Amino acid sequence: MARDMSDKEILKMELDQLKKEVNTPRTPVGVNVKETIDFVEGLAPEDPLIKGVPEDKNPFKEKGGCIIT
Repeated sequence: MARDMSDKEILKMELDQLKKEVNTPRTPVGVNVKETIDFVEGLAPEDPLIKGVPEDKNPFKEKGGCIIT
């Protein structure tokens, strides 16, 4: 697509995009980090990667062993 456009058209498209981005509301990183930490800590008790999966509910446990003689 960009190959079919002139340099002027590409610059105009980039300028339009920058005009949209400048009006995007921003929040401080500290606020976003706090929200992310609260979200993750709120889901931690149910997270199987943190607390593990009970053996009786683990679909990936080995059904039987393999004996090589």
